[in-house]
Amino acid sequence: MDDPGLAEAIRRQEERLQRDPGSLAFAQLADLYRKAGRTREAVTLCREGLARYPHYTTARLILAKTLAVEGTLAEALAETSAILEVAPKDVQAHRLAAELQRRLGRVDQAVVHLESALRLDPADRESRSLLALLRAAAPQGEDVSGLGRILADDTFATVAFGALCLEQGCVEEAAQIFTRILRKDPDNREARAGLETTLRARQRRKG
Repeated sequence: MDDPGLAEAIRRQEERLQRDPGSLAFAQLADLYRKAGRTREAVTLCREGLARYPHYTTARLILAKTLAVEGTLAEALAETSAILEVAPKDVQAHRLAAELQRRLGRVDQAVVHLESALRLDPADRESRSLLALLRAAAPQGEDVSGLGRILADDTFATVAFGALCLEQGCVEEAAQIFTRILRKDPDNREARAGLETTLRARQRRKG
């Protein structure tokens, strides 16, 4: 392991769990495994622990995060839904659910969870910014730029044009195109990948 501090933290938690196998320390160890890239071990540990403590939402959130890393998005979403059934004000669960719904191409469902996250934490700037991006519609009116007029035309709501906008550094416009496609066809894998690439480019731009 490249991170000696992480390796030492894992060793301590493993020893702690060995001393008391029935403790809640399994969740902390699973989270450390997740951070170390040991996702299979993290999933196994969470599932075993949740079999004993099914209402331990922290462990269920760690499981959902780990499943998301593995790309099993539907399973991860099922875990966040289970959390929100018993803890509807869990802001972290809403944020993760928003990410998962977005990655599944379900833009409007992602918006709903981001709105919930903001109601619970109005100071959450990242959720506010992402919500504005996912809500954005094509600009209208006489003062719209040339690109704006193009974006208002569904003819140009294509993956290829979205990719072109992204190549030209027009991140907001690329996001508009990909979200418009996904609202009509959530299963469009190219548009889903394009939106995620756009969001990463936006994050790099923000530094």
